[in-house]
Amino acid sequence: MATSPVGATGPAPSPATPPKAVEQFPSRLKQAWSKYGTPLIVSLLAVAVVVTITRNWNAWEGGRVDQVTNDAYVRGDLTPLSTKVPGLVREVKVNDYQQVHKGDLLVQLDDDDYKAQVAQAVAGVEAAKAALENNRRQRELQDAKIERSLAGVDQAKAEITAAQAGKQAVQADVTRTRAERARQEALLKSNSTTQQTVEKAVADEERFSAQYASRDADLTQAHTLLRSNDSAAEAERRSKAVLESQDMQLVADLHAKQAALEVAQVNLGYTRILSPANGTVGERQVRPGQLVSPGTQVMPFVENIRWVAANFRETQLTNIKIGDPAEIRIDTYPGKVFKGRVLEIAPASGSQFALLPPDNATGNFTKVVQRVPVKIALDDSSLTSQLQPGLSAVVTVRTRH
Repeated sequence: MATSPVGATGPAPSPATPPKAVEQFPSRLKQAWSKYGTPLIVSLLAVAVVVTITRNWNAWEGGRVDQVTNDAYVRGDLTPLSTKVPGLVREVKVNDYQQVHKGDLLVQLDDDDYKAQVAQAVAGVEAAKAALENNRRQRELQDAKIERSLAGVDQAKAEITAAQAGKQAVQADVTRTRAERARQEALLKSNSTTQQTVEKAVADEERFSAQYASRDADLTQAHTLLRSNDSAAEAERRSKAVLESQDMQLVADLHAKQAALEVAQVNLGYTRILSPANGTVGERQVRPGQLVSPGTQVMPFVENIRWVAANFRETQLTNIKIGDPAEIRIDTYPGKVFKGRVLEIAPASGSQFALLPPDNATGNFTKVVQRVPVKIALDDSSLTSQLQPGLSAVVTVRTRH
């Protein structure tokens, strides 16, 4: 066995592991780790974040207690007031941006022509009423004529009855005197009676025959009078029927004249443009003396009622419901918080109410998050006078409370 030289302080290094190789191995490992390991870990983390966000972002966003949007604006009913009838502007009663109350006169048109039309329509109604009254009196007169004709009919029937009774009475006398005449003439032939008695029997028979003929003529005359009175009554009834049909026509004419009067009165009322509610008028667009036609805008009107229209993303509507409290921050009043509540949620997204709704059934498709309008009512209505429609706002809705 070989011995180490004198003075050696440690074992000799092994020839299999040179000192330089042992020292270079950790440095190579570090270089490989820094070159491949760190990018690999960063890539894995990025993939994990993307997957997590893609699969759960909507649930996280919709599940938040406070839903916030800065796509919100103050809204109010803005009505362009226009004319309904043509005419000259006589007077403009308000100034630009003036506060008005419901029923206040804003613009007065020249109404002389319309007053004349109302007077003409009133005269037409009065004439129609007079014609209707005249027709009513004529029908009353016809009723009197019908009653008179019916009375004549009754009289004629009574005369017929009397004539028939008289004729029957005379018939008996005629029969009796005719038999007496025949008997007396037979007795005269046998000289059993005198010529005077025969002459008397002949005179009685002729007298009663004449009376019978007179009663028969009276009966015929009574029948003729009955037919005449019946015809007169029927003529009067037909005249009354004509008057009744005219009455319906006159009633319809009266209704037409009354409708024309209402139209004239309505048109007269249109010469006065009134404030529809409490609010503020905008800039005047007409001046006295200006000729306006139907549909001419005279001025805009903004009602005092205000609300906030907040356009939330569809992913934020998961838990928002009517009645949820809301906080509104108006850009015009920094640091001031207005309290409100969700009043209504639109039945469709804003794109569906657009003039040209999108049609995703054609061409390439790119998903775009839609927004749905949410109406926020202010709790303190006295603050609405401080807000102008169109102001920007930031709305926070608390979905769990």
